[in-house]
Amino acid sequence: DAKARRSARPVVCYDVDALPKFDGEFYGSVRENMEKVDEVVVEPRDGRTFEVPAGHLFRIVSVEGPQVGDLNLWNASNLKEKFYSSKTRQLHATHLTRGDRLWSCFPYMRPMATITHDTLEWYGFDEDGGGVHDVIGSRCDPYTNAVLRGENYNQCCHSNLTRSLVAKGVPTEEAEILVHDVLNVFMCTGFTKDTHQYFMKASPVRPGDFIEFFAEVPLLGALSACPGGDCSASHSDNSTPCYPLLVQIYEPNPKAIQQWSGGLGPSSYSGNHG
Repeated sequence: DAKARRSARPVVCYDVDALPKFDGEFYGSVRENMEKVDEVVVEPRDGRTFEVPAGHLFRIVSVEGPQVGDLNLWNASNLKEKFYSSKTRQLHATHLTRGDRLWSCFPYMRPMATITHDTLEWYGFDEDGGGVHDVIGSRCDPYTNAVLRGENYNQCCHSNLTRSLVAKGVPTEEAEILVHDVLNVFMCTGFTKDTHQYFMKASPVRPGDFIEFFAEVPLLGALSACPGGDCSASHSDNSTPCYPLLVQIYEPNPKAIQQWSGGLGPSSYSGNHG
């Protein structure tokens, strides 16, 4: 009965109808006449932190050439609350775009940020099954690199993100623990159709493209400009051309933001675990 067993109908794991709906009219209104109040340049093969007050917006912008970035988010008031990429993937999809949210870890389990604009939304999924802005890959790191290549390389995204927190004043041993699985911004990825392995291909991002987020809670962010550049060939080395990324922070339309009563509170689960 192997054929019968294999023919079972797939069922989407989570019924997401109860999730808060994306209010395109509201998010569109806060974007109108928003004012840039700060910006941070992330140099190639390096990482930087940035802060976004709740109710403000931020953009990650391609400025000089095709470049992917690895994004971490924490609640700026409580670094134990951080972005939970796998739960975000389960609630939305393998790749994110406008209208999707970045959810936080247990026991908080709430939206940290909402994607309000994405100039690469048009890409969708290509014939290889590739899409942009994935929550599949974890981040390139020196430990896997040492296993696979026997090399010590300190500009992997994991290390870049760790150094960015250390520069913020977090002790090194604490900083590395705080670094978590990422949103791979601008990265084009999928799974091969024959072996089902994680693949990357040249990012479609071009200077001027950006992805934009609304901060549902006060955010501390960290962004690494991946050593893989556009990830068309390799990563975790210096062989690929790399470019800076720009983070821009925006104050929302003051009239429109008055409609906002604040982001959702932490999960209502009692926490007793039986």
